[in-house]
Amino acid sequence: MPVDPNSLPYRPNVGALIFNAEGRVFIARRTDMPGAGGPLSEGTWQCPQGGIDEGEDPRTAVLREVGEEIGTDRVTILAEHPDWIQYDLPDALIGHALGGRYRGQTQKWFALRFTGTESDIQLDSHLPAEFDAWMWVDLASLPSHSVGFKKPIYERLVKDFGQFAVAG
Repeated sequence: MPVDPNSLPYRPNVGALIFNAEGRVFIARRTDMPGAGGPLSEGTWQCPQGGIDEGEDPRTAVLREVGEEIGTDRVTILAEHPDWIQYDLPDALIGHALGGRYRGQTQKWFALRFTGTESDIQLDSHLPAEFDAWMWVDLASLPSHSVGFKKPIYERLVKDFGQFAVAG
């Protein structure tokens, strides 16, 4: 019997737009999607993001998620998006993705500045690794790398966090 998406809540989540000193944005390729392990042009790419633990502050959660997903704490928070941004999972993923318990996610996004060196990024520091490859991209190109149903979120972030896409 199909799950009624309207009966499911949104999962609280944080997302990190990590800018390097040249104003480019960090993205990484998911290990659990088609194309993982192949040429860099393949796969599903996204910014680090993850769930907020019960009682956890979003600012604490985003720093924890960055540490878990890309293996570094060499970031500083530049800005917090003023809104919670929601997305719904596609119908085919309802009841399957996110443990089958959510209709989508409500996300608090942060702009962060990467303060380390590239050797500080360790995708395998927390196993199982969520990502198998990473790169820096121009902010304007971010939506073209995203999962289709998340593209509107990335388009909004390009506009709302555009001031951080400068060398700093």
